[in-house]
Amino acid sequence: MLARVWSASLVGIDAVKVGVEVDVSGGLPGIVVVGLPDTAVQESRERVRAALKNAGFVFPMRKIVINLTPADLRKEGPSFDLPISVGILAASQQVNPELLGDYLFLGEVSLDGNLRPVAGVLPIAAAAQSLGISGLVVPADNAQEAAVVRGLDVYGFKHLADVADFLNQPERYSPVTMDEVPKSSPSQFTGGNLNEVKGQSHARRALEIAAAGGHNLIFVGPPGSGKTMLARRLPGILPPLSFSEALEVTQIYSVAGLLKDKGRLIRHRPFRSPHHSASGPSLVGGGSFPRPGEISLAHRGVLFLDELTEFKRNVLEFLRQPLEDGYVTISRTRQSVLFPAQFTLVASTNPCPCGYFGDTLQPCTCSARQRENYWAKLSGPLMDRIDLQVAVNRLKPEEITRQPQSEASEAVRERVKVARDRARHRFNSEPTLRCNAQMQSGHLRQWCHLEDSSRNLLEGAIRKLGLSARASDRILKVARTIADLSGAETLQTSHIAEAIQYRTIDRMQ
Repeated sequence: MLARVWSASLVGIDAVKVGVEVDVSGGLPGIVVVGLPDTAVQESRERVRAALKNAGFVFPMRKIVINLTPADLRKEGPSFDLPISVGILAASQQVNPELLGDYLFLGEVSLDGNLRPVAGVLPIAAAAQSLGISGLVVPADNAQEAAVVRGLDVYGFKHLADVADFLNQPERYSPVTMDEVPKSSPSQFTGGNLNEVKGQSHARRALEIAAAGGHNLIFVGPPGSGKTMLARRLPGILPPLSFSEALEVTQIYSVAGLLKDKGRLIRHRPFRSPHHSASGPSLVGGGSFPRPGEISLAHRGVLFLDELTEFKRNVLEFLRQPLEDGYVTISRTRQSVLFPAQFTLVASTNPCPCGYFGDTLQPCTCSARQRENYWAKLSGPLMDRIDLQVAVNRLKPEEITRQPQSEASEAVRERVKVARDRARHRFNSEPTLRCNAQMQSGHLRQWCHLEDSSRNLLEGAIRKLGLSARASDRILKVARTIADLSGAETLQTSHIAEAIQYRTIDRMQ
């Protein structure tokens, strides 16, 4: 007898509907799995055989052929254990097959018949409507994660016997309701409060601009100047994620298997800080079966690269496409996978190998050639994509002991929220735009009109600093954010002048 059960596979964070066809017929006993299964799917033959026997079912001693469709899509992971088990039970007439066409089955089966959670349930649940399914049958530990998606019937079970009973007597079971599922985790602001930072008003202002406009930022200064301390306080002044943004972030973490609190949306902005020894694939994602890397895990949040010049140059060059496009594309022989990567890059570095070039407290011991080679690690195209380049100096002893407490993150966050709301109102006709940093050339012509005095100032800066067209566009984006923070509708000369001063590295080179 032939039975068909629906499951799903992930390509990046996109779900693809997979049919699990099970045919039980005469012939020598055995199980054959076809349809490009990986090793984990091939091993499901033995897991399913033992699970069905230990759960009290009769395992058919006949030839069993399992076909996973579409045949040209690589199937991976243990999530096909449950649909294969259900398909064998239906094909051997041990469960009622009537509901099989309405539900999608996902889950790993242990040898005693218990169901174990799998990664990637949330993006599959989010795509359920487009896949043409009305409900999911998943392990109990995945039920809350899937039920985050509204309008979807989700059934969670702990044992294979419970799934069989549900198929035979569905009226006895009710789907998990939203009332039973925590809708979201509380918004969290990690990394400390800005009122713990003494002095550094110029750097604090740059942080506020970066948060208000989503601009990339680099701090340049000697050791002990507070670069890392400042960067780690950026998430605390960012507005909380909207529901749609939280769903995007949670889906990425679900695919990566990093969703620790299943059933709750991630509502705090991600903050990722990879070590400078990180490889290219760990940063952008990859592998035989592509998985998201650090830049995708930082989606809608912050990617902090401490000691930027210690990263390998070829690794940093991987950042250029996602910084410009907001996504990363990973190509393999059989498929091309796209992961979202709209993040704010925050970096820090010393001004020279010894770390003290330009420091007022300790002289630099590096030669001009050493400093030149040091900055050569960072390519011009990469630095063009960093909007705010800020010099951070060490505090003097009297500034450390006598400096009054600075403004708290909560007050700065309110100003950031007001500025972002002003930008979103301006972007009503452009729903894909969420912040000023995402504006393109056409948007700049529309919303960043310059008066003659402002244009002359910008042209002079371009000539003196040797700025590229991309760098000049980024000055306009920063100026637009400065205007939003001040409540101005049009760009003024003061906004352009402040934006130009955040090109520290351009002036150093």
